[in-house]
Amino acid sequence: MSPADPSQTGPDTGEDNFVWQRLALMARPRATKANALAALLAILLGFAVATQVRQNQVLGLESLRQSELVTILDNASLLSARLDQNARELQATRDELISGSTSGAAALTAAQERLDTLRMLAGTAQAHGPGIRMTISDPGAKVTAPLLLDAIEELRDAGAEAIQVGSVRVVASTYFGQAGSGVEIDGTTVTNPYVILAIGDPQTLSSAMEIPGGLSENVRQLGASITTNQSTDLVVGALHTLREPRYARPVP
Repeated sequence: MSPADPSQTGPDTGEDNFVWQRLALMARPRATKANALAALLAILLGFAVATQVRQNQVLGLESLRQSELVTILDNASLLSARLDQNARELQATRDELISGSTSGAAALTAAQERLDTLRMLAGTAQAHGPGIRMTISDPGAKVTAPLLLDAIEELRDAGAEAIQVGSVRVVASTYFGQAGSGVEIDGTTVTNPYVILAIGDPQTLSSAMEIPGGLSENVRQLGASITTNQSTDLVVGALHTLREPRYARPVP
């Protein structure tokens, strides 16, 4: 059998090249009106997303009215003054302990005050003082555990020193969960209406609950209602039972 004549392969090769060129042209993106419109829409969508993110970042104090800004500034000033007073009292106690001018009486008094403070923070002692009584009425059963947890966090951020929800004392280890007929707090089911007691500066706590986009607005969007009453002497009487930690141990 004789070898193939090279001249006979030319037409087939040319035809193959033509087919591949056509396929390449078909696969290549075309600058049609539809493609241009899709690209324009993608650019506009990216710009809108970036603008929304930027607005969300600045939304807050800039969206408040002048009277609301003045209220927040006054509350911050009151909190700063209170912290300064506490710092001066602690400094005076420290000076008495160092000088030993009152012998062991100052040390005993300081130790007792510290013990009382720790008992209130741990929830093993009742507490009283100025604060607010907040009631959330939820006829549609829309209030959830995360919303009540947000309320506690906002109260803490506003300087609340002792908090009680229903008959449950809220402490550092308190947990919230959803229950069939309400919200479970530390194993106790709390039902509608949800009554929250918080000891702290009444004006600061009340203002914190009414900040735009905060707790009160979220509650009303769910169809529930919220009322806040200030008090000069509020009693947080619920107690927390301490449990022996399973894993945590003090550092030597």
